[in-house]
This record gives sequence, structure tokens and C-alpha cells, in this order.
Amino acid sequence: MNTPYEINTEGNRIVYVKAVNVANLPHEVRTQVGDLDHLYAVHDSDGQQLALVADRKLAFVLARQHDLSPVAVH
Repeated sequence: MNTPYEINTEGNRIVYVKAVNVANLPHEVRTQVGDLDHLYAVHDSDGQQLALVADRKLAFVLARQHDLSPVAVH
């Protein structure tokens, strides 16, 4: 599940990857994720969500494909 939005970080190359509990997401998103318990969000330094994907590894790959430096948030 990739975001349909263009990723724009306006010069800041660090993004943050964190697990997101599906139960805390809007209904529209929950209906699209099937039986997953959590997804992984990629956020910029201001906290804006740039992407939401089903797999942690995919979140890191997505960030790197956009020349961003992903950092895990626990």
C-alpha cells in the first residue's frame, strides 16, 4: 500500500519510519489493509506522513528510492 502522493521533503533528506497500529487509522484506510495489525509510516522531520506501506523493509526501500535517508523510530 503506497501513498498516491508525491514525496517532497524540501531539502531535508532524513525521514522517519515507524510502526502504526491499524486500529488507530481512519476507517477508509482500515478497510484497505485486510488482516494486517500494523503498517509502517514514513514521516518527514515536521511529522507529516509521506507514505504508508505494509512492510518495514518496503518503507526503507521507498525512502531510499527517493534519495531520502530513513531512520527507524521505536
